[in-house]
Amino acid sequence: QVQLVESGGGLVQAGGSLRLSCAASGRTFSSYTMGWFRQAPGKERDWIAGISRSGAGTYYAGSVKGRFTISRDNAKNTVYLQMNSLKPEDTAVYYCAAALTTAQVMTRGDYDYWGQGTQVTVSS
Repeated sequence: QVQLVESGGGLVQAGGSLRLSCAASGRTFSSYTMGWFRQAPGKERDWIAGISRSGAGTYYAGSVKGRFTISRDNAKNTVYLQMNSLKPEDTAVYYCAAALTTAQVMTRGDYDYWGQGTQVTVSS
């Protein structure tokens, strides 16, 4: 089992940047494909970014591609989400998640463990 704790959320103006972190504890972090999801009020929790176990492979939803960057540091058991050029529509609770798989996984049901979420609010 792995425990995930997100941090780094907050309030930022449109066009600004934030960096989210997700610290993992428990089983070997490098065994997990990691992903970031977000959930806006009244909407579904959507996948936005994923990264392979080694960090060599990254993939993004179209809504964030070119603006967000996912990365990981297996020595620190941490995955990051660098968010640039933020827009009001990026406002949501952001969750990191871990999947015990080598596949590219982009749906909620593919992930085994979840953090508690961190709020990101982008003002116009």
